Formats: sequence, C-alpha cells, structure tokens
Amino acid sequence: MEPISNQEAENDKDEDLKVFRINLPATPEDIASLEIGSVVYMSGVVYTAREGVYQKVLGNGQALPVDLKALSNVNFHCSPAAAVTPDGQYNVGAVTATASFRFSKWMANWLELTGTKIVIGKGGMPHDDYANIMVPHGAVYLTTVGYGTGALLGRGIKRVRDVFWLDELGIAQAMWLFEVEDFGPFIVESDINGNSLFHQHGEQINARIDALYAGLKPPALHRFGETNDRKDEVM
Repeated sequence: MEPISNQEAENDKDEDLKVFRINLPATPEDIASLEIGSVVYMSGVVYTAREGVYQKVLGNGQALPVDLKALSNVNFHCSPAAAVTPDGQYNVGAVTATASFRFSKWMANWLELTGTKIVIGKGGMPHDDYANIMVPHGAVYLTTVGYGTGALLGRGIKRVRDVFWLDELGIAQAMWLFEVEDFGPFIVESDINGNSLFHQHGEQINARIDALYAGLKPPALHRFGETNDRKDEVM
C-alpha cells in the first residue's frame, strides 16, 4: 500500500460525502477537518478502554500500563473477538462497538489523563457531553456504521501490539493495542465544535413527529405506563 498523508480527504461518488484517511496519532489539523456525516479510515495504533479499564485507572488509581499520549489518541469502545494463535500471538477476527453513553461519567477525566482526541463507539454520547467534555478537550466522536460490521472492521486490524489486564478483566474489558490499516469505515458523529449528526437528525424528526401521528385514534390496548404524549416517549 502506498503511504498516505497524515490527513487525506477524498470525494466519494456522492459529492456530498467526504472520506478522510488519517495516520495516527491524529493531529489537531486532522481533528479540525472532520465534518459530521463524513467517513473516516485510520492507520496506526488504536487502543481499547471501557468501564473495566476506567475503574482500574480512574476509580482505583492504578497507573496506565503504557504511555498513551505518546502512542495513540484514539479510544475504541468495543468488544474484540480475539483468539490465541499457535505462536502465542492474538488474532482478532472481528471487533464490535459498544454503546458509549454508558461511560459518560469517566470521559472528562479520561480525556484529560490520556490526551485522547478521537472516541469511537456506537450510538453517540449524551448530547451535553459534546459541549461540556469533548469540545474543551479538542475531541470528536466517531460511530460505527450500523450492526454486523464487526468482521469488516476486523480486517483493518493487522496486529495486536499488546494487551493488558486480560486475565483480570477478560477479553471485552481488557486494554488492547491494535495496529490498524485503513481501519473503518466510521462516521463522524460529532465534530470539533460539538455539532452532532444524531442530534441534528433527531431535531428534524422531532419537529414533524406530532404531524405524523395527527388524527390517529388512541390505541385499543396499552402497556402499563404507556403514554400518548410523544414528548414523554422513551426509546
């Protein structure tokens, strides 16, 4: 593969869709260039950390096992499907993103400690977290593309550089360091200014939700606690 620049943007067949290919660690210029709704592929080192790691480091005060600031600034919230090979290495056939909103309470301290600039997961973060946590730390959020893409993402993992706390935390919760190449596709969910793709589309949908249900009769059967007020509906 020909070497790529630290940040290369290319137009897809659809001129409105931008594709960014980034060498890691990502630079401030890389981060600032990412637009919500665009597609990102990465090459370099990506690490995984979720609640097990956050509790050990931020909750229990245990030191990081590696200098993340010098190595990687991309944190993937995920569960790897990893197996030991005959030579004692690890093969990651697939990697599935997990919901990031569950880790909200850890993120401000984690970004401060590690210098992480890109968080990858699924479903986005709580909307207020973008303005209050991500923007002050110069960080953005990338989301995976729907379900069932774990094997596709696994193709981008070329080697497990290291793994920490595997015996203690298990495969899903351990801290993995992946060497990746054209790792993706991911969609930019939030940008450097805290704009959110999900929030913008949610606002568009909510603006017309009452009209969608206008004139419909109340349902004949109700579940306990169900409401007809769309503002009270919890999805």
